[in-house]
Amino acid sequence: MSDQTARLSESLAGRYTIERIIGRGGMGTVYLAVDEKHHRQVAIKVLLPDIAISISAKRFLREIEIAAHLAHPNILPLLDSGHADGFLYHVTPFMEGETLGDRLRRERQLPIVDTVRIAREVADALDYAHSEGVIHRDVKPENIMLTRRHALVADFGVARAIDIGGGEKLTQTGIIVGTPAYMSPEQASGERNLDGRSDIYALGCVVYEMLCGEPPLVGRTSMTTMARRLSEHPQSLRVVRESIPVSMEHVICKALSRLPADRFSRAQEFGDALAVSLSGGTMATPMPGTVPVLPVAVVGGPGPVTLGKPSFWTELKRRKVYSVGALYIAVAFAFFSFAADILVSWGLTDAGMRLITIVAAAGFPVALFLAWVFEITSEGIRRTQSIDTRSGRFRRAKRQKDPSDRH
Repeated sequence: MSDQTARLSESLAGRYTIERIIGRGGMGTVYLAVDEKHHRQVAIKVLLPDIAISISAKRFLREIEIAAHLAHPNILPLLDSGHADGFLYHVTPFMEGETLGDRLRRERQLPIVDTVRIAREVADALDYAHSEGVIHRDVKPENIMLTRRHALVADFGVARAIDIGGGEKLTQTGIIVGTPAYMSPEQASGERNLDGRSDIYALGCVVYEMLCGEPPLVGRTSMTTMARRLSEHPQSLRVVRESIPVSMEHVICKALSRLPADRFSRAQEFGDALAVSLSGGTMATPMPGTVPVLPVAVVGGPGPVTLGKPSFWTELKRRKVYSVGALYIAVAFAFFSFAADILVSWGLTDAGMRLITIVAAAGFPVALFLAWVFEITSEGIRRTQSIDTRSGRFRRAKRQKDPSDRH
């Protein structure tokens, strides 16, 4: 047992019995403990010493108390909080299961239907908290618990409590409240008066990661990540994963809009829009700067999305194959007329005409087939390329197989 764990155990003796460390994060360490009064296992999250000495314990605990009043099926409840021997901590129930971060590290990408289900549950929790005046400020996979096929959002109000409790002192010590990979542009720029739309952006980043394997606009360092948030647009999701419905990409792009005014006004609207897009509806327009995607027939997971099946002749016209057929007929007719004169002069009219007719008839479908294959191949190449708008160069996009498309 480390010195810090031993000291914490001594300071909480009689109330909680510390068993072991079960997690570490950017703002604290999580311990598995036993609540001596109620004889149940709990999780105690203790703030890092550097953060604890930089904030006002009184203000921190006052803000935490506000979050403790939240009661929602998809919010991990806050049982207790306190300040003991220099430690600032808060207590939640210990939940069997894993975090969304754990699952993403194992699977990297999730099936589309699972992504929408998790996102809707998180959005419902956020919408409730926002209506109660509580902004999360640190929505990320590590703060989303997955237990019995349901999502629970943890650490509500903690980031705000740290921010309120520390104020300018945190900024001076270089401590960042929140996680840069999921920060909204306004939070990355240091805006203090955030609203629920900042959490919607963060949830958009989480959804993007569940579908594509990594959050959007991530740089090598925290500073480069936050700088990209202020100057760039995310890459099109369908460049990475073609099975994502077009309408779903539009919904996610709206949630990731750089300006809060261009996002959904409520988290519930975002969750509902994702559900509608899974069934084939269109809820939003694409965000400026993303790679444009043509409205073609798409199937995504168990919820197929069909944007209209064109007729055979419409498809022929779209692919320009009919032009090849017309050109073939014109060339064949000209050759037929020229060859007929030669065959007459040679006295091979009947046999020669039959041979030419057979060759021309057999060549016609072959020409159409070759034109069709060429067009499909060319279109496939175009779809797997994305344009780097900064340099004008083409780059190959990595194709990822959708686990939900195996059947």
